[in-house]
Amino acid sequence: MSNYWEVSPFLLTRTLEDLKVNDIFNTFIQSLNWNGSVPSLLHSTLQGLVSCFPIASEEQNILNFLNEVKDRLGCPIIYQQDIRVVKTESQSRKETHYFQDFHPDCLKEPLYLTTEDVLKCEQAYKEGYTVALRGLEFRYPSIAAIADTLALMFGQPSVGANLYLTPPNSQGLARHFDDHCVFVCQIFGSKKWTVYSRPGQLLPRLYGNLCGSDVDCTKAGRSEFFLREGDVLYIPRGFPHEACTNYGVNDGSPGFSLHLTLSIEVEPPFEWEGVVHFALHCWSENWKRPCCDAINSLSQKLVLVSVDLLHVAIGIISTSDPSFRKACLTAAVSLPGDVYNKLIQNQRKTFFDLIDKIRNECKFSEVLSNVEVAIQKNKDPFEQIRWLWVLSMKNEANNGYTDKSFIIEDLCSLCAKHKDKLESAFLKVKSRFCSEVVFDDIVTSNMILLQKYKKTRRQYINGMLSLHDKL
Repeated sequence: MSNYWEVSPFLLTRTLEDLKVNDIFNTFIQSLNWNGSVPSLLHSTLQGLVSCFPIASEEQNILNFLNEVKDRLGCPIIYQQDIRVVKTESQSRKETHYFQDFHPDCLKEPLYLTTEDVLKCEQAYKEGYTVALRGLEFRYPSIAAIADTLALMFGQPSVGANLYLTPPNSQGLARHFDDHCVFVCQIFGSKKWTVYSRPGQLLPRLYGNLCGSDVDCTKAGRSEFFLREGDVLYIPRGFPHEACTNYGVNDGSPGFSLHLTLSIEVEPPFEWEGVVHFALHCWSENWKRPCCDAINSLSQKLVLVSVDLLHVAIGIISTSDPSFRKACLTAAVSLPGDVYNKLIQNQRKTFFDLIDKIRNECKFSEVLSNVEVAIQKNKDPFEQIRWLWVLSMKNEANNGYTDKSFIIEDLCSLCAKHKDKLESAFLKVKSRFCSEVVFDDIVTSNMILLQKYKKTRRQYINGMLSLHDKL
């Protein structure tokens, strides 16, 4: 798998004998209480569900989140957030939503689905619509366990799980690419997938601008995969793809398709760029930064502002260098010893390659120009590391210096009066960081940060599983 991760699609086929011996989805399939008919499948899947609200990636206090959503917990499922009923028209290749009240560009209020709406999903299915249910890790303990295991294997905070039921001779979602890697697991039936080559070298970032439906794939290379029950298809983020239940193929399958996608979202702290930012943060903290009322000396201000400028410099490099956008896997566990050792060796090499790029490519003049333009446009030059600011604000040792208004004020003052000294301090900070940073410390700090993120996710998932169990 390491040869394909974030590089190219990969199909894992399984025989019926394999499924009899070891089918990780068997418990989930049994929980559906399916008697062989699609109406019973829809009924068992959709009845009694409540909405699962998204939690901010940097949220590390479950009580804060629960306080925000306390008046909405237990409400009916919400269209687009929890469920979609959609098909792609064969001529226009555009998506059509069954519930016409949903207009993604202008919908201001949540569209809650009533019991009557849920029953309409059966009719929608008969008319060629795919029923897509999000957040299965919040609803089924067996899926939550699988998702958690996969997250551990790839060293990420959490893994999402969505379910797609597609009628015969139909296509649900239009061609698109995702900002996360997916494992497509064929539960029942069969489906044909077309995966196109990635349009560029840069991996799309989580929650970035996606224009997947508008990607021109006419000249792109493509691969076709035909998934049958038990097969698993890996699609890296950024690869345009589309899928349909097969037309005119008599392969013995029931014609429809039920598949589950397991989505690995690489959040900003766990991209290599984020890992380097956090490494710089931890390294600078070891300098024992003084508290806010003591940072009046010129030398201290030069150092503190230089560290923040180096954060900006790292962000500038990452906008064009694909290596910084790859997932850091140093926190991966549950792997065989030889596999883990080989992985860590590879991760060590990647880390020091990135450090060399920082040492050689971070230019003071470019960083300063970038910050000045951002300030003139009233933009936040530190937006890409907002998660790090949130984390730092919770650390009392910083005692307030993470206030960006203070940093920008000091930066402007230093540039006006001591620009040469600031450049010298920046170069010194860059040199010391690149020389002194220790990979083993990075592995440890990354694991600690990961556990902070995972704790809140697990608390929320366990709460939603308990809520669904009582309904």
